[in-house]
Amino acid sequence: MFNLRTVMLTAVLYFTSCSSNLSPEDQFDLLHASWDTITQQAQGSNLTMMMWQGDPLINSYMTDYVVPKLRELHGIDLKLVDGQGSTIVTTLMAELEAGKAQSDVDLIWINGETFFQLRQIDALYGPFVDKLPNSQYIDWDNPFISYDFQQPIDGYECPWGNVQLALIYNSEKVPDPPQTLAELEEWVQAHPGKFTIGNDFTGMTLLKSWLIHLAGGQGALSGPFDEAKYKQYSKELWAYLRRIRPYLWNEGESFPNSVAAMHQLFVTGELWFTMSNNDAEVDNKIQQGVFADNSRAYVPLTGTIQNSHYLGIVKHAAHKAAALATINFLISPAAQLHKMEPQIWGDATVLDRSRLPKEWQMAFDSIPGRRYAPQREDIQDRALMEPAPEYMIRLFEDFRREVIEQ
Repeated sequence: MFNLRTVMLTAVLYFTSCSSNLSPEDQFDLLHASWDTITQQAQGSNLTMMMWQGDPLINSYMTDYVVPKLRELHGIDLKLVDGQGSTIVTTLMAELEAGKAQSDVDLIWINGETFFQLRQIDALYGPFVDKLPNSQYIDWDNPFISYDFQQPIDGYECPWGNVQLALIYNSEKVPDPPQTLAELEEWVQAHPGKFTIGNDFTGMTLLKSWLIHLAGGQGALSGPFDEAKYKQYSKELWAYLRRIRPYLWNEGESFPNSVAAMHQLFVTGELWFTMSNNDAEVDNKIQQGVFADNSRAYVPLTGTIQNSHYLGIVKHAAHKAAALATINFLISPAAQLHKMEPQIWGDATVLDRSRLPKEWQMAFDSIPGRRYAPQREDIQDRALMEPAPEYMIRLFEDFRREVIEQ
């Protein structure tokens, strides 16, 4: 399994040993330039963005809407390459080991532990967010947006979207979905093989939600990583998972390695539950004809993680001006509105609608409500803040040792 702590240590060594080979950055000049100067410099750039490409609707939003808009507005040719989390970190490490003065990657889609790692090794450009004209509309008063896994973003990444983990279920097979861990344990025992947990970001987000619940609920794991708390409550978590493991899909002998794989098991009926980090995803999956129209999403009484995802600029990116212009477009009212449409992506905006001009407020208000998922305002009181990134790192490592390898 990919060991994030080992990668971080190795990355620090690479940055230290290779720093003398890196060309000086133009950070001071660019961050003190006018916006007109930045957009002029961005014209005609070839920009490379590394992002997760596991969802067809997200990919379509980027290729069919963002790419042509950037070409029209700024003459930017945006190239999308697949990669997230560990791939981003190892890509930057490999470049540094090779002594490259400029990165092949300019813009990255990140959050949480990846942001934490990249900040630790000084791999992000910034602070840049205040340079973006459209940042005036961001809902900075919302802690689910202004903090990323308990970390102030400090201008080194820009909020792009906001989501909450939701469980998705077959409402014909599951008329009354479980609301607590105890109810879930009873349910899986009565319906063996119909529930599981992914060994991926989404699955670990569910485990974090459970860990917070076991620790006492909202705020119980706030602040820096606490080793004593982690050991105490993760012990309860692993004991719970070992109890329900024999009743999980495939008798708990294996776990889906992606949310796409879990969705497929749900579609074929092998699973009666799947899950998504996007609380609105069930609507667009039904509209696509991927999920049956008896699919529903919910957030259990124990609560789930709500977080935001962000855009960062690689410190040694070759096209920083183009990256700034691109991010400014992606947080524009037009791009955020289009992204929020259920049939497009269904990703909640990071903008404070009250700060928008009236015509944009009306446009956001006209977006159709969700049909198969709860409205955001109905689950906000069940939203849990992300704990410090070390909790996610440890859960990935310990899930293998405490559950998979047992």
